Amino acid sequence: MTSRYQPPPIIKAAEFLLVEIEKAVRQFPRYHRYQVGADLRRQAMAVNINANRAWRDREHQAALVGQLVWDVDALKQYLQAAMRLRAFNSFRRFEMLARLAHELGAQAGGWNRRFSTPNAQNARANSVAQRGEKLSTRTAPARAKS
Repeated sequence: MTSRYQPPPIIKAAEFLLVEIEKAVRQFPRYHRYQVGADLRRQAMAVNINANRAWRDREHQAALVGQLVWDVDALKQYLQAAMRLRAFNSFRRFEMLARLAHELGAQAGGWNRRFSTPNAQNARANSVAQRGEKLSTRTAPARAKS
């Protein structure tokens, strides 16, 4: 568990991915650098900003983390488009960025699941108490025969 002043690992992963994308875009051919490269850099910056915002804004954290998941998915789509356009100077560079984006997406998805599914131990505490189901009655054997 990270402290209130120390950023969680997802922040560091988003920053690292941003820096690596900046390095990769510098080596794109000129046409791709100013087209798909600019979009890729912009989306990586949005992911980094939204990750920081989600960590700091406790009041709206659930909504911001949900948006972060969508932003990481969009970043993966931009990476795929750049690979299909052959913008990367090597497949190895694309593969490294795709792995980093995948790990970042896994972290964002795990963070999002904390908000979307209740904790199993606390599920009963958050819901209204209900009466237990009867598992058998006097008429159960009669219904089973028919």
